[in-house]
Amino acid sequence: MEDEEAAAVLRAVGRQIKMWREAAGLRRAEFGAAIGYGEEMVASVECGRRVPKPEFLDNADEVVGAGGRISAMKEDVEKARYPKKVRDLAKLEDEAVELGAYAALHIHGLLQTPEYAQALYEMRRPAYTEGEIERHVAARMARKAVFERVPRPLITFVQEEVTLRRPIGGSMVLRHQLEHLLEISELRHVEIQVMPTDRDDHAGIMGSFRLLKLQDGKTLGHSEGQLHDRVISDPREAHILEMRYGIIRAQALTPRESRAFIEKVLGEET
Repeated sequence: MEDEEAAAVLRAVGRQIKMWREAAGLRRAEFGAAIGYGEEMVASVECGRRVPKPEFLDNADEVVGAGGRISAMKEDVEKARYPKKVRDLAKLEDEAVELGAYAALHIHGLLQTPEYAQALYEMRRPAYTEGEIERHVAARMARKAVFERVPRPLITFVQEEVTLRRPIGGSMVLRHQLEHLLEISELRHVEIQVMPTDRDDHAGIMGSFRLLKLQDGKTLGHSEGQLHDRVISDPREAHILEMRYGIIRAQALTPRESRAFIEKVLGEET
């Protein structure tokens, strides 16, 4: 577990579920069969290793007659469902009126399909457990709610050409990912641009980053390293990233040209 606060919540919830199950005189296998989950899943939830879904809690509440006490834990579980750094980033995204991102190695997280995100997390070294992969993929997909938020923020992306061609997860996963990019690019408040590999001048050569402009006018940067993520709040550093991003967008293909480019790459995948 990546943060102790979430781990403590899940352990507490697991203990409560175990207490109610035992008070009802049910073994794990019997309890699991009654609520529609396997014995292993029940054990993992009770030990705080897996995050129970809302229906798990609702079904458990009904089976043991908890009178809503287990279902009431859904709010706490929801807060603990995602890693802390994802929760913090999602909070900033909720406050932003503009979001911009340059992605050099893979399709940006906000643009990923579940299958593409799954494949990325499966590549992680040291390896994640199945439960951790599930948790991270769910967190990444939850962040896509930013596209539906009202009022709509302006969201822009610049993707390196190589990210459109690298077959992460296999050719079919990549194909669906490219189709998803085309769907997202149709949203009026979203612009996706492609940085061709043949550009001989490139302001983003130092790596991926993103910008978030908040409602109060403050601009924050965010960068991901091998082992650590960093929110950049120093105005001077944020200004440098803002300047670089503007140049990167000017150097990349226009949104219309980029859409045609993605369609071309998609055609090559058939």
